[in-house]
Amino acid sequence: MTDSGHCVLRDVILCSPVGEILLSGCEKGVHTINIKLGTDKEESVRPVGQSEMSPELQCCVDWLQCYFMKPESISTFPLPAIHHPQMQSDSFKAHVLWTLLKEVGLGKTVSYKQLAEMIGNPNAVRAVGSAMKKNPIPLVVPCHRVLRSSGDSGSYMGGKGDDIKVWLLTHEKKALELNASKSE
Repeated sequence: MTDSGHCVLRDVILCSPVGEILLSGCEKGVHTINIKLGTDKEESVRPVGQSEMSPELQCCVDWLQCYFMKPESISTFPLPAIHHPQMQSDSFKAHVLWTLLKEVGLGKTVSYKQLAEMIGNPNAVRAVGSAMKKNPIPLVVPCHRVLRSSGDSGSYMGGKGDDIKVWLLTHEKKALELNASKSE
């Protein structure tokens, strides 16, 4: 923190199976995750170039590596700290995003309507959709797990990342199947 109380943000770029991911955060946690469209997709997950990372950003890198490479183990991995200002507030949007993060685990999905009901406001379906659209920390806060009531995946990243949403849901489903086969 600087004397004025503002966070000192650092960035790191990761290559990943969904393209480059730009992480931004401070010493208290992650502020944003931005999946960069139109970038090369790679099997591995690793930082691009050298950048000085806070322990909290390193934790997010480790979490994303686990999510992409060993998703069946993600439930045992500590979540990265989140320090985006909107996520620190008592706003409707923050409530929706925290509920999604805490209640909808790997491989699970909910509809916008179900998520509105989960937060105790069944008439707030459009507002829930708006919160998903403005999620500053996708992947960690899994807005890709929110579907239309019809079961259709709906749009992701303003409709430009629909293929990424389908890939993420398929990736998680495979991890659940792997877990189920291990426990038989």
